[in-house]
Amino acid sequence: MPNQTKLRTELKQEQRLSTILQRELGRVLEKNANEMQDELERELLDNPALERKENDGDELNNTTEDGRRSETSEQMQRNDYADEDEVMPTQRYRANNRSADDNFYTPEIINETTLSEYLMEQVNERELTEHDRVIATNIVGNLDSNGYLQRTTRAIADDITFNDNIETETDDVERVLDMVRQLDPPGIAARDLRECLLLQLQRKEGDDARLAERIIDQYFTDFSKKRFTAICSALRISKATLDRVVKQEIQTLNPKPGSSYSSSPSEGHDSQITPDFIVEVDGNILRLTLNNNIPELCIAASYERSVAEYAEHPPVSRESKDNKQVIMKAYNRTQNYIKVLKMRQETLFKSMDKIIQRQREYFFSGDVADLRPMTLQNIADEVGMDVSVISRATTNKYVDTQWGVKPLRFFFSEGIDGVSTREIKEALKQIVDNEDKRHPYSDNQLCDLLNKQGYNIARRTIGKYRESQGIPKASLRKSIH
Repeated sequence: MPNQTKLRTELKQEQRLSTILQRELGRVLEKNANEMQDELERELLDNPALERKENDGDELNNTTEDGRRSETSEQMQRNDYADEDEVMPTQRYRANNRSADDNFYTPEIINETTLSEYLMEQVNERELTEHDRVIATNIVGNLDSNGYLQRTTRAIADDITFNDNIETETDDVERVLDMVRQLDPPGIAARDLRECLLLQLQRKEGDDARLAERIIDQYFTDFSKKRFTAICSALRISKATLDRVVKQEIQTLNPKPGSSYSSSPSEGHDSQITPDFIVEVDGNILRLTLNNNIPELCIAASYERSVAEYAEHPPVSRESKDNKQVIMKAYNRTQNYIKVLKMRQETLFKSMDKIIQRQREYFFSGDVADLRPMTLQNIADEVGMDVSVISRATTNKYVDTQWGVKPLRFFFSEGIDGVSTREIKEALKQIVDNEDKRHPYSDNQLCDLLNKQGYNIARRTIGKYRESQGIPKASLRKSIH
């Protein structure tokens, strides 16, 4: 019986550790290269148990002097791609080994996607009625720069009824609003901070997330006024439990989910982006580099010695036991942090590697017609992770290619009869660019022309694709030329 109890205890501890690591992995995956570097610098300052490793060979991150991932990335793939008899040379992807003489990477200045553009891209990937699409467009148009909804659903319904001449009820707007709130980034289209936090917590899993959701839902006023004793009493939980839930669940939420995007197209023109990946063409081989500035890390030698001493000579006095608890807490926290960073690197590299494999032709040609239909679920299945993990790994991340710096979401699109929607949109854009502006094509004519090119697409889908690219209706295209 004692052995069974010990087994259950160890199993529970392992499950809890796995949950903590997965939660932390999700958090660090959301950060791009610059954000991750900023966090790491803060962690190095705040955590005395964490240090930069001076010697080479650490498994977390083997980098060259310009801060780019090299050998470790190749090691990650060795089991998959080491046998050249099994894999054609043109299908081999490996990290790019850099010399110390290489130049440091200069951030690219690119046009960054605005919040509205990013949301409308997601809206247009969904099969909606024209009425629901109009409602979604109005909802997105009424979000402020932080992603909060600025008008009531009643006011939005009235706007659509009178301005667009489409009879719309409040229930219609509420229904579409629920759909918009399922889009990325989490917490978008909330009416206030409480609702924003709840929307994010609803996407999380685990008992602590449910407890955090209850705290924000039922005791938000107490929480905002830091009446923690009252919350503990009402929920019958300990102060330690509340501290853990607040730190690990609530404080990791983003109170301004739209703030990481430029609020207008003009704001995005001067954004400096440091790509998270670099893909280079070398003959018939694609070389992938994880471009990051994460140094080699280790646990401070003083903490390693203390842990070893406690293992050999268990503490006896109350003071020494307390000291051991402090040391072990810092030691375990640091050990987990290093492990999570390694998991982050591996997840990012594996995800990008699968994207390259699926979109290989594009990286050689730069032609959007070579982009294959690809969804987040496709990559999740191939990497063997949940789609929410892949979503975090690809959001707000960029790759530097010979065709320019591209957001990773550029490579994702649904398909129609095996053809990427991005290819169809590009074909549509070319037709409109080359049309006679004195007699612009109607959506019916655009549909016929695309069908003749071999794209099996419906007329109502034409309007959806046209709007997603900011192409006005035929009457407006004529009036502005």
